[in-house]
Amino acid sequence: MKNGFTVGDFSLHWLEGGVFEIDGGSMFGVVPKVLWEKKCAASADNYVALADFAMLVRSPHGLILIETGLGNKLSDKQKKIFRLRRAWDIPAELARLGVAREDIDHVILTHCDFDHAAGITMTGEDGAIELTFPRAMHHVQRAEWEDVRAPNRRSASSYWPVNFQGLVAGKNLRLAEGEEELLPGLTLVHTGGHTRGHQAVWLRSQGEAALHLGDLLPTPAYANPLWVTAYDNFPLDSIAAKETLMAQARAEHAWLLFYHDPRILACRLDEAGEISEAVTTDALRPRAAAR
Repeated sequence: MKNGFTVGDFSLHWLEGGVFEIDGGSMFGVVPKVLWEKKCAASADNYVALADFAMLVRSPHGLILIETGLGNKLSDKQKKIFRLRRAWDIPAELARLGVAREDIDHVILTHCDFDHAAGITMTGEDGAIELTFPRAMHHVQRAEWEDVRAPNRRSASSYWPVNFQGLVAGKNLRLAEGEEELLPGLTLVHTGGHTRGHQAVWLRSQGEAALHLGDLLPTPAYANPLWVTAYDNFPLDSIAAKETLMAQARAEHAWLLFYHDPRILACRLDEAGEISEAVTTDALRPRAAAR
């Protein structure tokens, strides 16, 4: 996507990380379908589409990628299981922006589920697994990496070892501890909730702000803090983190950035939790939201 979106000195570009489908009941947990289907369209067999829009962030301090998409390693069986609708295309998307894979300085993972982390590695032209961004430092919370290395029965199916081949702590992997300013204006915040080591990302520059809440806020449909997915391992922690961070976002008039929404890439919410301004795949520019 050639047209960017700015937050002060940060310029954001959303990249094609793949689109897949998932059971709507799993995505909305205990929320009744009669409520969530008003905010999220479902197929006849109750599936909803999820995009994986990784974000390239250009900053005065380097090139940052937030999330990595589905990667190019899915088998035909996995493509069928996950109902793949659009394929991962991040290297080509970067090239269209004049950026090589080797130019990325930092990769930030909100967490390490396969739909966020599979693009850390890729199948190269010779068929071997290689790091997609070989010069980048990869940033995750220490608690998240501990669970990647020793997953429990629930998380093992989503932390795929092939996605982390070649990452070495202290070399190209940095383990964050709680809240840290990674670069001037870019802060990592440990949230927990969806996973034990889930983190959010703040961008602040020249009086403007944006917040990436990862899977605590996969789409605007989850603006109600009580709406969490059935995949959240610690739902009460998700609710508490959302209440705190979204109140902070409202106070700072911050943009909320989305990874999973197929159409809305960023928005601002009013006091009622309704979209007041949005950046969409159609325009990629702030505009008044349709009512």
